Amino acid sequence: MNKRSYTFYRIAIRALGAFHAFPTEETNKHLIKKIIRNLHPILPGIELIRLGPIGDGGYLVPNDITGIEACFSPGVCNNSGFEKACADAGMKVFLADKSVDGPSVIDEKFYFTKKFIGATSSDSFMTMDDWVNTSSLSPTSDLLLQMDIEGFEYETFLSMSNMLMQRFRILVVEFHHLNYLWSRPFFRQVLPAFEKILQTHVCVHIHPNNCSSSFIKHGINIPNVMEFTFLRKDRVLNTSFVDIFPHPLDSKNTVRKSITLPDCWHQKLQN
Repeated sequence: MNKRSYTFYRIAIRALGAFHAFPTEETNKHLIKKIIRNLHPILPGIELIRLGPIGDGGYLVPNDITGIEACFSPGVCNNSGFEKACADAGMKVFLADKSVDGPSVIDEKFYFTKKFIGATSSDSFMTMDDWVNTSSLSPTSDLLLQMDIEGFEYETFLSMSNMLMQRFRILVVEFHHLNYLWSRPFFRQVLPAFEKILQTHVCVHIHPNNCSSSFIKHGINIPNVMEFTFLRKDRVLNTSFVDIFPHPLDSKNTVRKSITLPDCWHQKLQN
């Protein structure tokens, strides 16, 4: 997201927070409760570890990374600590971002492409399938995805093939604009993206990013930006729900006041 778009987005968020209204048809609150319930994190029977630095750029993943051939990381910022940790663990690391000329660190296992990731391939964009298919990897190896692409994540997942989804053992995704779930047109895009992920994976961790605030409507508290970790279903050893947040390895993204994951995201919602 460029600076001008980000500034407009923050102004819009403040306005919507003040008036608790959307210019589009409002999503039924029961639909929002349902998608939140389906995303309640579970204890997978595998401990979580932190890859990357304390603070922004570090993420919690299941300690199940042995044998993953490559990490794909669309969205490159000024911190490549997560990607470096993946490289140190023996993975090839593929990075892509049209807005920068390369990652912040140099590693022989890094492979950078100056393109954005999205729903189609062009001079400036490429799909996940095209990216993976041109990366000279084993066609059946397990992969890891770490995605932070400022709102393009929804269309990217919807455009991914089912075969590629099955190859990602772990998904670490920063989802943006979640306060707009109350806008029915936006909800109609987000719902199938999450439903697609949940066909093959389960949520094992959620961390609200305190770069932005939360939005409360009809008693439902939705942080605007959250980091989700998913594990492929065949790797899950347990299915009980997580009921303690934050995780001891969680860390604030910025120096601003931290945001605790609201109870509705990890406890049963009342009708």
